[in-house]
Amino acid sequence: MTSIADQPDQKRERSATERPWVAAIREVLDRPLTSYHILLGATGLLLVLGLLMVLSASSVLSLRANGNSYTIFIRQLIWVGVGLPMAYVASRMTPRHFRMLSYVALLGSVFLLVLTYIPGLGVGVNGNTNWLNLGGPLQIQPSEFAKLALVMWCADLYARKEKLLTQWKHLLVPMVPVCGLVIALVVGQHDLGTALVLMAVMLGLIWIVGAPTRLFVATIVVVGAIASYFVTTAQHRMDRLMNFTNPLSDPSGVGWQAYHSFYALSTGGWWGVGIGNSRQKWGNLPEAHTDFIFSVIGEELGLVGSLTVLALFLVLAYAGVRIATRNTEPFVRYAAAGITIWIMAQTLVNLGAVIGLLPIVGIPLPLLSYGGSALLPTLIAIGMLLAFAKAEPGAQAACQETRRPRFGWLPSRRPSDH
Repeated sequence: MTSIADQPDQKRERSATERPWVAAIREVLDRPLTSYHILLGATGLLLVLGLLMVLSASSVLSLRANGNSYTIFIRQLIWVGVGLPMAYVASRMTPRHFRMLSYVALLGSVFLLVLTYIPGLGVGVNGNTNWLNLGGPLQIQPSEFAKLALVMWCADLYARKEKLLTQWKHLLVPMVPVCGLVIALVVGQHDLGTALVLMAVMLGLIWIVGAPTRLFVATIVVVGAIASYFVTTAQHRMDRLMNFTNPLSDPSGVGWQAYHSFYALSTGGWWGVGIGNSRQKWGNLPEAHTDFIFSVIGEELGLVGSLTVLALFLVLAYAGVRIATRNTEPFVRYAAAGITIWIMAQTLVNLGAVIGLLPIVGIPLPLLSYGGSALLPTLIAIGMLLAFAKAEPGAQAACQETRRPRFGWLPSRRPSDH
């Protein structure tokens, strides 16, 4: 067995045999604050790109609806201005604070979900009654905040049950019934896309905590059967599913959105038609600035821009996995894993629909699509990951070192100088 004292020698021997660029990358990845910087950089780039693309994709719609090409963009800019301080506050909090807020967040999100069923408070948009009227033009989508609340609550629950998770009943109870209640409330709003993301979070966390393969497969079968039932009981979902098998069979009807999404992506070429020059945003592509903003990215920035977006999400996923695996505290590991599963599942569902690999379910692309209800909880979740990144081994000492003022240009002072 290799002792801890021998590990530095092994690292030096490995570095001596590696190529210089490989050794340089490994050295960067071994730094305590690498997760923090990677997460911060990828999130910042996606936010800036999202603002730019929302401005481009919404300009025509905004001009027609409001007489000003910048109205929707300014709203998104305000949401970013609100969300960034919230993310900063979250990044300064400790796991203990998040655990204290987990039950409050869950009960609050369930309460808001129930309010959407009250006539006059619940607002229907595109067939989904998943919006809550707060008075005037202000509306929120409680199901978006339920994602964050569910992750926090599940992470706290599993952290409390850490020593009991070898028993299947503690793996599933009360986690599955509570998640099932939240998912049922979301499905009752006819929002199957968000329900699928919540299902992915539930299944992902069950797998992360070490559920036996048979139990995990059985849970997937049950969840899949429930999802299939809800798909088959709604005609518009069945139409989308049938159109998914042959999206070009009805380009002027059910397949209109998919057809014009493919057209936007195909006309972008390698480098795109240029920012602001999209043709599909002039009314042919519904939800160009929300659910289908990736189509506009592909059209205006081309394959290179699309692959850059995919790379940034992969970097985000790597940072989340790295944070989850490098921390030893159970709550941090489960919460980081849950947030990563949530953001990546939503990204995959959105991109899969846009490029035709999955049926269209209507769900925004994290950090890029327009909408404050989706953006705020995502930014808070990113702030949580940043807080967890600072809890990695050696990260606290590195943070204190970076805060320490350095005046290398000043001569050292000796007692004899006084």
